[in-house]
Amino acid sequence: MPKCVLVVDDDPTHRRILEETTKRFGYEVQSADGGEAALAALQAGDAGEIALVLLDLVMPGTDGMAVLAAMRSLPKKPPVIVQTANGSIDAAIGAMRAGAVDFVVKPVSPERLEVSIKNALRIEALAGEISRMKATANGKLGFSDLIAGSDTMERVIKVGRRAASSNIPVLIEGESGVGKELVARAIQGESARKAKPFVTVNCGAIPENLVESILFGHERGSFTGATDKRVGKFVEADGGTLFLDEISELPLDAQVKLLRALQEGEIDPVGGKQSVKVNIRLISATNQNLIKLVQEGRFREDLYYRLNVFPIWVPPLRERLEDVPELVRHFMARFAAEEGKRVDGLDAEADAMLQRYSWPGNIRQLENTVFRAVVLADSPTLTVSEFPQIAAHVEGYAVTVPPAPAPRDMMPRIEGPVMLGQSADTPKTIHVPTSAGKDSVGIPALGANGDIRSLEAVEADMIRLAFGRYRGRMTEIAKRLGIGRSTLYRKMREIGLEARPN
Repeated sequence: MPKCVLVVDDDPTHRRILEETTKRFGYEVQSADGGEAALAALQAGDAGEIALVLLDLVMPGTDGMAVLAAMRSLPKKPPVIVQTANGSIDAAIGAMRAGAVDFVVKPVSPERLEVSIKNALRIEALAGEISRMKATANGKLGFSDLIAGSDTMERVIKVGRRAASSNIPVLIEGESGVGKELVARAIQGESARKAKPFVTVNCGAIPENLVESILFGHERGSFTGATDKRVGKFVEADGGTLFLDEISELPLDAQVKLLRALQEGEIDPVGGKQSVKVNIRLISATNQNLIKLVQEGRFREDLYYRLNVFPIWVPPLRERLEDVPELVRHFMARFAAEEGKRVDGLDAEADAMLQRYSWPGNIRQLENTVFRAVVLADSPTLTVSEFPQIAAHVEGYAVTVPPAPAPRDMMPRIEGPVMLGQSADTPKTIHVPTSAGKDSVGIPALGANGDIRSLEAVEADMIRLAFGRYRGRMTEIAKRLGIGRSTLYRKMREIGLEARPN
């Protein structure tokens, strides 16, 4: 779904121009003819759909500065680009201090406006990602931080918020990679225990002989290798939340002790002489059908009913494909920042393709797919070319695999004369054996008649050779030849060699 831009301008002609220009950039547009109408749109029920505000500063009644001041109290504040016919530095400083992210002078060119909008949205995406990372690290991730616009996920959030208001045990079910841990963290983040520890245990990754030690702790010398006393995950989570992921992988003997810990509120460390009281909120997760495991005797029935007090089903990504575009933008902002690349857009064709794919690996697969696409990207906008594995499984899309980038700081291998596209521009070259046993390329000093060639002819071939070897990069060519760019351009005109745009 395209992002929505709110255009605010009291001039109907200029407002119409901005609307049409913004639509050509691929965004949806809302419009307001003044400050009052803009604030009404931002306070409406669908205000969350507005991703950016393009705001005129000089308007009758409630002007742009007043709108910026009023936006400070809004729960969701989209980034603002202010525009005015007054290009004074004071107006720019005042607007930026009031909260604007950029400043343009009317009439603004389409190119400048597009760059400003893209930069503002990119900054907002990065800020949102940083906010989510901080919230996760501090145990304060809430349901409002989750990317969930579909009806199915809205139901998950509604149920999750009810679970957060109590200490009831929660069982989160869903396929691998759907985001069960994020839901668990959101429950913790909106509960009374949000300032307390959130301890995660992957039950499927614990060696069977160490399950009890890791969960409940052990005393020094209680078994071979127990050189020190260790508190278990239950004690680490005391006062907070214990998240047992892949609970179905827990061995039967450990299930017995887990059941007692939940019933009695105390644990027995391995080798310990007395029980330890703990106060935890338990959230479990599984990608298995626990009822089926109970029937097969692989999971205790009494423990199942103890865990499954408040079940939450997280749907797979294929059942909420409308969330894909926003998830892609979220991962794109994160990985672009990590990789130091400017990637901030997804074209319409790639967007449509990603929403037609079934995503068997769910959000985890989508995350890794976007990561690969960002690494492959040669432009700020991701296209179908950056998603070859997905295109191969979606009908109607050609599979194109981008070539691997050439190694940095390596010159292209030269085999024979360097062609520049025109035979007349081919420099006269010869192969020169080296001591390393490899051929190099040289400029002949003698002509076909055996006479010394003129300096002009040798110089012309040298320029042509440099032009081909450095792929028309004028700055690099001038540097390698030891001449200025203006001199290089003059000499190229003299030999009839046309410069390529850099």
